[in-house]
Amino acid sequence: MATKTSETPLMTQYNALKAEYPEALLLFRVGDFYETFGEDAVAASKALDIVLTKRANGAASSIPLAGFPHHSLDAYMPRLVRAGFKVAICEQLEDPKTVKGIVKRGVTELVTPGIAHHETLLQAKRNNFLAALHADGPTIGLALVDVSTGECFAAEGPLSEIDPWLQSFKPSEVVFNRRADREDLKKLMGNAVPSGLEDWVFAKEFATPQGFWLRRCSKRRNRCWGLAALPAAGCLCQLESLGTHSTASPGHPPLDGWVHGAES
Repeated sequence: MATKTSETPLMTQYNALKAEYPEALLLFRVGDFYETFGEDAVAASKALDIVLTKRANGAASSIPLAGFPHHSLDAYMPRLVRAGFKVAICEQLEDPKTVKGIVKRGVTELVTPGIAHHETLLQAKRNNFLAALHADGPTIGLALVDVSTGECFAAEGPLSEIDPWLQSFKPSEVVFNRRADREDLKKLMGNAVPSGLEDWVFAKEFATPQGFWLRRCSKRRNRCWGLAALPAAGCLCQLESLGTHSTASPGHPPLDGWVHGAES
């Protein structure tokens, strides 16, 4: 009878956190280093040109490992994001000197191509938009936000009208309903980093007058939101409230924008 392998407590903690952010490359703080494990380590090693090694994992097999000093985060993290990765930064939430056993850890920041506050990830003369797409039959809803400037925009219409808008705004990242079997939406994304989210995130209630988006945009300009644009905007609102993608940062300008394609 085969003996069941067991992993170390540290790796059990790591795997639990990684399961919460499966699409992100998890930078896991261990002492004075940020470590990556498994497939993340292989990817980080290639993207950052750092050494790939292995870590013992108890009775389980060893696991690939790559890391860098914590004070080098501002140098390495932007390189990962520019390479198209979503980066989850996991910090130690307790002082190791005061804790017996495993230190409590948690993800304190998620940086993606479309959500970037770091100066090294932004260009002075170019917006950095995060976009959301939602389909209501043949009508496509589009919402965009630039968290660094506070600009937001929304439009809806057939694919032939939405495509030029996306090509014009050139979003760094596009979120979409992963449960919707819409290949036409995926083709719209071009070179933007795709982020598939669950369908409940696209609830139009998140873009109601009490919601984040409409609170910050002009009431006059938002009278004509339609059934396709609302869920797209609602998606971005819900991401803000969950902290998964923060659409608000201290001191950034209030959101303002226009709508297009629906009758007032």
